[in-house]
Amino acid sequence: MSTSLPLRKDLSGCQPYGAPELEVTARLNVNENPYPPSDAVTESIAEAVRAAAAGANRYPEREFPALRAALADYLAVESGVRLDPEQIWAANGSNEVMLHLMQAFGGPRRAVVTANPTYSMYPEYARDTFTDYVTVDRNPDFTLDINALLSAASESAASLVLVASPNNPTGTAASLQDIRALCAGLRGKGPNGSDGLVVVDEAYGEFRRGGVASALTLLETHDNLVVTRTMSKAFGMAGLRLGYLAASRAIIDALRIVRLPYHLSAITQAAALAALSHRDELMAQIAHLRELRDDLATWLTEQGYTVIDSDANFLLFGPHPDRHAVWAGLLGRGVLIREVGPEDYLRVSIGTDTEMDLFKTSLLEVTRGTH
Repeated sequence: MSTSLPLRKDLSGCQPYGAPELEVTARLNVNENPYPPSDAVTESIAEAVRAAAAGANRYPEREFPALRAALADYLAVESGVRLDPEQIWAANGSNEVMLHLMQAFGGPRRAVVTANPTYSMYPEYARDTFTDYVTVDRNPDFTLDINALLSAASESAASLVLVASPNNPTGTAASLQDIRALCAGLRGKGPNGSDGLVVVDEAYGEFRRGGVASALTLLETHDNLVVTRTMSKAFGMAGLRLGYLAASRAIIDALRIVRLPYHLSAITQAAALAALSHRDELMAQIAHLRELRDDLATWLTEQGYTVIDSDANFLLFGPHPDRHAVWAGLLGRGVLIREVGPEDYLRVSIGTDTEMDLFKTSLLEVTRGTH
C-alpha cells in the first residue's frame, strides 16, 4: 500500500540539487581547490577536533566569538579591510548563510532580484523561504545591467538584490562602481519604504585578479551591503562546510533571530579555527591556481575558443557545436567538467598542473577536426 505524502505543491516534481559525483582522474566540475590539506594542517585540525570532542557533552559557543575574530583577522590580511568581529556571521557553508538572509529579509510577498546566468542554487534559496525570485539578463559580456536590476527591484519592492562576484558560471566580477550604484539605488525601495539590501556573493573572491578590489572595501560607507564568503573554495575546506558574511551589526542581529539554536557545532568551530591558523600556507596555493587559470585561458584562446574573463578558479569557454558530446568525450578520458551556463559553453575548474595537462590533451583529442 503506497503512502500519499503531504508534500508542498511547489516541491512536486523537483529534484535535489547536485553536480555529478563520479570517480575520475580529473574532477574539474565543482570548482574545488584541488590540493588536499598538508600534513601540518590536518594535524592541527585533528588536535583541535580532539580537544573539542572532550567537551561534546556541552552545547557549543552560540555566538562563536573566537571564530568571528579569526575570520576578521583573515579578511584584514586578504582584503585589507579591518572589521569588528561583531560584523561577521558564520554558518554551515555559504548556503546556510544565504538561507539566513532570506529567512530574515525575504519570505511571503517579498522578492529577491538577481541577474542571469548565475549560481543555480539561488532560486532554491528563494523557493525554500517562499520568497519571489525575480531575474534580469546580464549584458552580452556578462557584466551587470544596473538599470535593469534597479528597475526590477523597484517594481517588486525587493528586499534583496543578489550579485555573485565573481559570478558563477561566468567568472565575471562586478565593479565597485556597480555595487555602489546598487546600494544607492535601493535606498527606500524595499518593502514599506525600507532600504533594499545588496548581497555580494564572493565565494570565489580570493581568486580575483590583481587590481580587482573586494566589495568588503565598501562596507564602511554602505550599511545596506552584505558580502558573503566561504572556506570551501580558495581555502580548500569544502568538506568543512563553513561559510560566513560581513555586514553591519544591525544586519547580523537580524540573522541571529532566525538561526537555529547552536547551529554551528563545536567540531566545526574548532576545525575552522585550526585551518585559519594556517592561512599563509593556504593562501599561497591561491596564487598558483590564479597562474594556472590565466595560462589555461591563454591556451584555450589559442585553440580558437572564446574565453570569458574570469576572476574565479574556473573558466567558461566555447562555443561548442555540441557541448554534451565534448563533455561526454572528456568524461570518457577521465576528465569531468560541467555543462552549465549558456547553451554552447562549458565550464572547467582549475585543477593541479597534472590535471590541467590531462584536460588539454583530452580536449584536443575530443575536438580534433570539429573546432
